[in-house]
Amino acid sequence: MQDARNQFFHFLAKKKLKFTSQRGLIFDVFWQTSDHVSPEELYNLVKQSDPQVGQATVYRTLKLLSEAGIAREVNFGDGVTRYEPTFGHAHHDHLICSSCGRSVEVMDSQIEKLQEQLAKDHNFTLTGHKMYLFGVCPECRSAGK
Repeated sequence: MQDARNQFFHFLAKKKLKFTSQRGLIFDVFWQTSDHVSPEELYNLVKQSDPQVGQATVYRTLKLLSEAGIAREVNFGDGVTRYEPTFGHAHHDHLICSSCGRSVEVMDSQIEKLQEQLAKDHNFTLTGHKMYLFGVCPECRSAGK
C-alpha cells in the first residue's frame, strides 16, 4: 500500500496538486476495499470516517487515482462505473453474470498471448486492454434465471 500511496503523492506533485488529508482518506478507504467499488459506494464508506468529504471530491480523486495508474475503471454492463486497484495487482479479465451481476476475475496466459498475437497480426502496438465476458453464473443457471 505504501508504494501505491507514494506513487499517488508523486503523481499529484507532478500535476502541482496537493496530497490533502481528504485525498489520503479516500486513497486509504479505496485501497482497503476488496471489491470493485463505485464512486457512490466509496463516498458512503469515506463519509463514515469523515462526513465533511464531498461526493465531488471522491469522484475527482478516483479519476486522479486512475490517471496515476493506481486504479482503473471497470464497467460490467449495468451502467455503473466501478473502480478496482491496479497498482501491484496482476492483470486480469472478468466473467460477468448477466442475471445477477456477479463478477469473477480470471487470468489466463493463453488468452493474453492470443491478444498480443492479434495485435501483432494487425500491426497494433498494445498499450492495454479490458475484456469482459458476459454469461450466466452456475447459481443463476440452477435457479432457472
